[in-house]
Amino acid sequence: MVDLSEFKSISPYTDAEAAEALSKLAEVPFLPHISQQFFPAEAPDFLKNVLKSIKTIDQFQTLVMQRFVRWVLENTAKNFSYDGISNIDPSKKFLALSNHRDIILDPAITQLVLHDNGIPLTEIAVGDNLITNEMIEYLIRSNRMIKVVRGVSARELYLSSQLLSRYIRLNITEQRNSIWLAQRQGRTKNGLDVTEQGLLKMLDMSGGNDFQKNFEELNITPLSISYEYEPCDILKAREVVISRKHKYVKAEGEDFKSIMEGIMNQKGNIHLNIGKPLTAEEIAAAAQCDKNDRYQLIRHAVDVRVIEGYKLWKNNYIAYDIVNESSKYADKYEAADVENFVAYMEGQLKKVEPELNQEDLRRVFLDIYANPVVSKELLEKERATGAILL
Repeated sequence: MVDLSEFKSISPYTDAEAAEALSKLAEVPFLPHISQQFFPAEAPDFLKNVLKSIKTIDQFQTLVMQRFVRWVLENTAKNFSYDGISNIDPSKKFLALSNHRDIILDPAITQLVLHDNGIPLTEIAVGDNLITNEMIEYLIRSNRMIKVVRGVSARELYLSSQLLSRYIRLNITEQRNSIWLAQRQGRTKNGLDVTEQGLLKMLDMSGGNDFQKNFEELNITPLSISYEYEPCDILKAREVVISRKHKYVKAEGEDFKSIMEGIMNQKGNIHLNIGKPLTAEEIAAAAQCDKNDRYQLIRHAVDVRVIEGYKLWKNNYIAYDIVNESSKYADKYEAADVENFVAYMEGQLKKVEPELNQEDLRRVFLDIYANPVVSKELLEKERATGAILL
């Protein structure tokens, strides 16, 4: 049995801890409202009774979380699809490195796909900035979530990164649990998904002196999720525009607001692609490089798979052509599609403070949708020229 005592501060709850936490969560006064929202066919006290009856984390996933995610997909998405499930070997644990567009749904949808294909669920790395009260901590740590420490001193960050790195590696190499980890800190707010080099260095911290072995044993499997209507698109555009003038400071409850809007807003079509794991050959090539260059090659391998996995929707092509004042992709949509997207965009822009520069907001909003097309184009050009452009 692997000793996990040193990870107590960041690891998900045990079955016993989850049962106790969920029993406390069952007493939240507004729970009947939540229950009727997501389980409308059941009695108002359905969720309370279920939470009190749960004894294991797997029960929580089956009885609550899987039903919740299905409700979201059935009520806020037009269609959900996925591919690449054969790239996961059910007999091996893996590190899922995913692009990150929505706080909760990206990993939650991934769990549903794994569940429906009989593959053990992953644990999920989540920033501790989301844990704003005791009730939220009860919920997320009962939901296989690993606490990622943020907003601390450089020294504390180094120590917490070491701890997280060891925890991830131990889980995968000891075949305990697979891990879901975003390829960057925070959600992508401009439509450009790029793996952070610092994250790769964090993963390497817990390995030995052999760079190649360090990354091979993690079995890195890139994931790419594509939303037709980006969750919280206008909130992301607003944050980017404000950040250009001064440091952006989140208002109290802002993360919770983003979580709820991401869940409840209409998202159109959604697609999840599961990419092929990084190969021994790719990692060996990176190991031959010096210092930061080796991390850059690992980053590039992940980014290529994420971009390859994009499902481009009409909105992406429309936004690209608007930004570039072109008709390059006019064969991908109809005039009515343009009218609908522009009307949607203008409606979203009206939801933020009128004193913010509307043209700046509009351009950032369009970039969120246009940049996946830009990334696809760069990848095609890179393959044609042999030069690394991403």
